[in-house]
Amino acid sequence: MPLDRILRRLIAWQHADGAPPPLRTMPVEQARERYRASALRPRGQGGEPDPTVVVDEKIDSLDSTPIRCRVYTPRSDTDRVITYLHGGGWVTGDLDTHDLACRVLAASLGTVVVSADYRRAPEFPYPTPLHDAIAAARWTGRMFPDRDHVLAGDSAGAQLALGAALDARANGDPRIAALLLMYPPVDPSLRIAAASAHTEGYLLSVEDLTWCYEQYLPDARHRSDPAVDLLRADLRGLPPTVVATAEFDPLQREGELLVEHLHAAGVPARHVPGPGLVHGAFLIQDIVPAAATNAQQVVREVDALLTAAHRHTA
Repeated sequence: MPLDRILRRLIAWQHADGAPPPLRTMPVEQARERYRASALRPRGQGGEPDPTVVVDEKIDSLDSTPIRCRVYTPRSDTDRVITYLHGGGWVTGDLDTHDLACRVLAASLGTVVVSADYRRAPEFPYPTPLHDAIAAARWTGRMFPDRDHVLAGDSAGAQLALGAALDARANGDPRIAALLLMYPPVDPSLRIAAASAHTEGYLLSVEDLTWCYEQYLPDARHRSDPAVDLLRADLRGLPPTVVATAEFDPLQREGELLVEHLHAAGVPARHVPGPGLVHGAFLIQDIVPAAATNAQQVVREVDALLTAAHRHTA
């Protein structure tokens, strides 16, 4: 289907003075500020999800360095918990840029959400962000031991969530009930993304993806690690998974292939396509109705997985 008309206008507005410069042409801090400027929009009245109680916490990483997390507690609590890992190419993004996403998940699923402020590349390249994600998941499991625990993330955060799930499977800590992976990058060679019909001009370009991988994986030897080259990883024994993709996203085919890989490994997996949408759709649901509709479908699929898993174990 064609690109959503509101997204088409948004992209045209962003390109009114020419295409935005590639990430590699600017300092890292400028790239972070550009991401924040696009994510931190004033919210109109009535645009917020149900109020939640929000508390900042400090947790210890695997190397005992304190990292921040933000805990969202909904008014209606259904004994679930999510560890959420934000996107931003392992370089940009933070607790504030993904605040709305976490509030939506908390309110719509009736779940506590623990949003982890993992350390970012290039100051902290792989495996530090992954180790922080693992530490956050373990902390959540200890703090909320009797809840159905979901590991979730968008974009780079989805890649970290899947890597943390592999660690949890290997070590038995924490116990994970489900995964939510939104438009995950799972092919560090970028051959699949480069073959996409949407390599540039739709908010995420393959050129910017290449730069992000360079920051996250300065040692190219790590690109073959199972927690990075996830289409080649052994995914057997992972929990039921929801994978969301977007039609006008260079990562769309990677997400589809991940679903196939999960099915081949015997993992129950549900795919939520995003017709007419772009990378990052879950973050713009407050201004793009089609993205909001798609986000509601993502939430319904996660709820269905958790409900089915709960009935199976009851």
